[in-house]
Amino acid sequence: MTTLATRPTGAKARAEIPAKTLRTDRWWLAPLITAVGLGAWVLYATVRVFMQKWYWVDQYSYLTPFYSPCVSDGCVPDAAHFGRFLPDNPLIPYAALSLPFLLLFRLTCYYYRKAYYRSFWISPPACAVPDGHKSYSGETRFPLIFQNAHRYAFYAAAIISVINTYDAILAHITAERTFGLGLGNVILWINVIMLWAYTVSCHSCRHIIGGRLKHFSKHPVRYRAWTFVSRLNARHMALAWITLGTLAVTDFYIMALAAGWWPDLRFVG
Repeated sequence: MTTLATRPTGAKARAEIPAKTLRTDRWWLAPLITAVGLGAWVLYATVRVFMQKWYWVDQYSYLTPFYSPCVSDGCVPDAAHFGRFLPDNPLIPYAALSLPFLLLFRLTCYYYRKAYYRSFWISPPACAVPDGHKSYSGETRFPLIFQNAHRYAFYAAAIISVINTYDAILAHITAERTFGLGLGNVILWINVIMLWAYTVSCHSCRHIIGGRLKHFSKHPVRYRAWTFVSRLNARHMALAWITLGTLAVTDFYIMALAAGWWPDLRFVG
């Protein structure tokens, strides 16, 4: 048997190739686009989170997801659906209760790991391209060992999705306490639906539903749920990017309304 340490007598040694990779295509384009896209979104989200204004439209009860739930003493009372108990400080986001868990859920997501490992850490940047690091310890040491918290972050993300759904429902109640429907409501619901699709398509959710079942025939309901989640799971990468877009669009639209840049397009109320 041939081992890694020995080779058959007379066999030629492996050719030494000085080039780091023999790929001649633009393999660097995908990680570059990913880095620019993620970087731009993080910059926008960071600015918006710490602006602490233009997050609530009182006339139509629109609350941007970047500030939900709004639990700071600085929150507009009507926007604080779950009370105000955090100190009002420019260094503390109004939604400080939920943002750390959402960040943890995204950072530990299987797709996002691949995205920022390749685009920011160059580990590795592409197939058949050497890793930018000399050694690899996997996700068994600090800080990457915290990637294993993804299964727990999923539960927190699901709870926050419930809160976002609650916000979307309340947004149909206008300041006059009547039912209303506008473009803002449509945008809020599209965002909520996409967030649910991304959250449910999570690998952890798929494993929770049917990962440990030995006989699907004995659990027909869970099997149907597992099949549905599996179909969504195949689109997890697309949903990860779509939700970044819907979050930004939803926040920007509500910010524009709150700042008075343009009026909401109303259908009812």
